[in-house]
Amino acid sequence: MEVVGEAADGREVSELAARTRPDVVVMDVSMPHLNGIDATRMLKEAFPEIRVLALSGYEESVYIRRMVEAGATGYVLKRAATAELLRALRLVANGALYFDPAAARRLDGLITRPTAKGSGKDKPDLTPRETEVLRLIAWGFSNKEIAAKLGITVKTVETHRARSMEKLDLQSRAAIVRLAIDQGWLHDSS
Repeated sequence: MEVVGEAADGREVSELAARTRPDVVVMDVSMPHLNGIDATRMLKEAFPEIRVLALSGYEESVYIRRMVEAGATGYVLKRAATAELLRALRLVANGALYFDPAAARRLDGLITRPTAKGSGKDKPDLTPRETEVLRLIAWGFSNKEIAAKLGITVKTVETHRARSMEKLDLQSRAAIVRLAIDQGWLHDSS
């Protein structure tokens, strides 16, 4: 990892990103002149390919939800260990989503999405294994890691993922995380 710049306030973020083109921006929620929520929204509008990892002391669901809605693909609390921040950075840089477990618990029940095509059910119509695979995807595990954890092949993981996404009309990893939050699947990563 290489730090390519540091913005003093929210207004500098997009300008600095235009010059440095980072893969990931670590964005504080609370900054002078322009808060991290609005700065994230502006950054994502100008540079949709840049991933944003929120770093914040705020654990309240309103901040977490607003950062996600603005385009953040991860949320780490400032009290997290350095190793956890590095893990979050690596996951977000590789296209995964990451939510600090304490932050994820705050989101339970706040984001509601249809759980299946044309279905009014509260729970998705998935097999236990499909649920397990989606849950691990939401936690940011790779297909290879999931296969090792469950004792199945990578191809089987891919099959469960594809079938689950088709059943639930999910189009992205972000949609899987929203579902996981809604279903309360993020309480532990075991």
